[in-house]
Amino acid sequence: MSESERPLTGRVALVTGATRGCGRAIAVELGALGATVYGTGRSTRAGRSPIDRPETIEDTAERVTAAGGDGIAVRCDHSDREQVAALVDRIRRDHGRLDILINDVWGGDSFVEEKPLWEHSLDATISVLRNGIETHLITNHYAIPLVLEGTGGLVIEVGDGKADVPYRGNVAYDLVKASVVRLGAALAHELRSHGVTALTVTPGWLRSEAMLDHYGITEETWQERAATLPYFDHSETPHLLARGIAALAADPDRARFAGTCLGSWDLMREYDLVDADGTRPDWGSVDTAARQVVLDSGMPA
Repeated sequence: MSESERPLTGRVALVTGATRGCGRAIAVELGALGATVYGTGRSTRAGRSPIDRPETIEDTAERVTAAGGDGIAVRCDHSDREQVAALVDRIRRDHGRLDILINDVWGGDSFVEEKPLWEHSLDATISVLRNGIETHLITNHYAIPLVLEGTGGLVIEVGDGKADVPYRGNVAYDLVKASVVRLGAALAHELRSHGVTALTVTPGWLRSEAMLDHYGITEETWQERAATLPYFDHSETPHLLARGIAALAADPDRARFAGTCLGSWDLMREYDLVDADGTRPDWGSVDTAARQVVLDSGMPA
């Protein structure tokens, strides 16, 4: 691929929560367009995070490099201020710039139970908020100043659904996902005068590693499940959203989207993209009632 086909060559990106799912795919697709990508997470080859899954940040970094970028794995707990500050200091020392900040960190699923607020463990409720909101605030606090040292930066909050998503079955989880959408809009308000574009993005019904395991399927066999699971034929891989984000990062006119919440389907249409399997899944065409069916199936859309 020529340099003209790698429009993010020379750009430095930080993707938080890059161990698996959308975070991993975003890191890889930014690398495919030539970016240097710092991918963070808590799961390494030396030890797993409390989520206890096999994917690691080292695996992600290797995939970024194989795609054509420069992948750098950094273990970082984004609830720890000192670790985040050290991460940003390292990026400053290494490159003196940060052009793209993607906040995809989460890691709160293990704390979520479908119980009323007063019956849900208060410690678990607070842990959901800390994993889903506090980590984003800490990361933005330390990383945005480095973005501001450059010109024309991009800050993206990765959420789960737009404003019309049905109630998610848990107060804390519902609050976190709604807050991330609002955070992207709030950051856009504060960053617009600095020439930095901020917004929120969301995938549709995502065939992440964890979701595939949940249904006992693989990326090669998922269509068999679509015959019995309503609307599953509209599901997508993490790479559809990731390709949309990479296209957005390479778009010199991306400021027109500041403050909005874009779905993977919006980005697919805007940039004429296809998913990793060559399809064009359109979760935006599925109505709210159908989305409730997905939520009731046990995995969020």
